[in-house]
Amino acid sequence: MPTPDITAGSPCWIDLMTSDPEKAKSFYNALFGWTYETGDQEKYGGYITASKDGKLVAGIMQKQEDMGAMPDLWSTYLRTDDIKATTEATAANGGQVFLEPMEVPEQGSMAMYGDSSGASVGAWQFGEMKGYEVAAEPGTPAWHELLSKDYESAVSFYQNVFGWQTEVMSDTPEFRYTTLGAGDNAKAGIMDASGFLPEQVPSMWSVYFAVEDTDATVEKALALGATVTQAAEDTPFGRLATLTDPTGAVFKVIQDLGPTP
Repeated sequence: MPTPDITAGSPCWIDLMTSDPEKAKSFYNALFGWTYETGDQEKYGGYITASKDGKLVAGIMQKQEDMGAMPDLWSTYLRTDDIKATTEATAANGGQVFLEPMEVPEQGSMAMYGDSSGASVGAWQFGEMKGYEVAAEPGTPAWHELLSKDYESAVSFYQNVFGWQTEVMSDTPEFRYTTLGAGDNAKAGIMDASGFLPEQVPSMWSVYFAVEDTDATVEKALALGATVTQAAEDTPFGRLATLTDPTGAVFKVIQDLGPTP
């Protein structure tokens, strides 16, 4: 399994903020075969790293009580080589800084933003930890997609803040989609979601996991306490389904992933 090609501006890490880390660990272990290591409480706040076949794929952390009604959720982090400049650019391009750059001892530096369309997105500057070590293999991250209620603004934001070189994949009223990179080299996508996201649901990043068999994965997830929010269907890029895990975090699974979902 080759190490993912994580260039500046592209997705490099995902983590789950959950109200029940033990339940999440059990669920994703059974569904994807993940194993875990819990970081030092004093140094890393008990942050849990998940691995697939010995290679890092994701993180899990306890949701804090002061976060109130914020739902459990998966977050995508984009690589930056200058987190201070990225934070300044976020504020200058209509975004919000939720968490100022914070050094994680030895590992790197992180920040959390709200983009110009309201979606939460993380930034990670490499130290010793250089992102997930495997992708697009069963049980690992396969695609990252921003569902945006302000599509034009979002595209400009990622171009200006993270240096995205974008390609318009589709520009019809029914389906507007822009990718980071083009064709087989695309690393993430932005979809115009203004026509289908409910009023109370904000713009959001969505994480896809590769699976060998979407229908079998859905069946197994249901038995483990998940909920199906979008039934399995064939798309031009593979068989896709949307699920929520037992505490409500949304994720997607896709079989036979092509260059874009």
